[in-house]
Amino acid sequence: MNKTVRTLLIVAVLAVAFFAIWKSGLIETVSDFDAFRAMIERAGFWGYFVYVLIFIAAAVFSLPASVITITGGVVFGPVLGALLALTGATVGAAAAFLVARYLARGFIVEKFGENAIFKKIEAGVEKNGKDFLILTRLVPVFPYNIQNYAYGVTNLNFGMYVIISAITMAPGAFIYAYMAGEIAVNGISTKLFIQLIIAGILLFGVSQIPKILAKKKGIDMSDIK
Repeated sequence: MNKTVRTLLIVAVLAVAFFAIWKSGLIETVSDFDAFRAMIERAGFWGYFVYVLIFIAAAVFSLPASVITITGGVVFGPVLGALLALTGATVGAAAAFLVARYLARGFIVEKFGENAIFKKIEAGVEKNGKDFLILTRLVPVFPYNIQNYAYGVTNLNFGMYVIISAITMAPGAFIYAYMAGEIAVNGISTKLFIQLIIAGILLFGVSQIPKILAKKKGIDMSDIK
């Protein structure tokens, strides 16, 4: 099959899939905590798989993920909810990366290659490699879902991309899911207040990693802003 025809066919399939998701009302559901929670709970045992699949779809189609993460902590508990959220987010990021690299690379480069974010990421990876990925994952300058596709058209190693993405997403996934699960189980308490302080300290510590890494590697932080 001609490469151009194959690319257009894949893009068409993705477009149809997104249209189906939109028509099903899933976008509205994952934006509504109560509705999404009810849907996962109704799924029973299959709720685990449904949850992860929806998280993957959120990454591939750039759907809102905050409610999904919080719902995981409430429905499945702090630890399991965080693990499921991290699994879904990592697989989804990997899927978007592979779509950009192998399935729709030509289309993405043609349509978005001149986009400022894409150009900065491409230049950053060329100059600093995986260190640039770490920085942009920890410093929320570029939209997360756009990064997934942008990195797919760079020369970044897929395995390294997945590992770094999982590690850098883990703190946020665990903190948000844990806090949501704790509130659902024990409500607002002194224990929660102390945990929030600890979580704040941890997030602050994580936010300092990019600065330390940039200084050690000699990377100009203005390159990613």
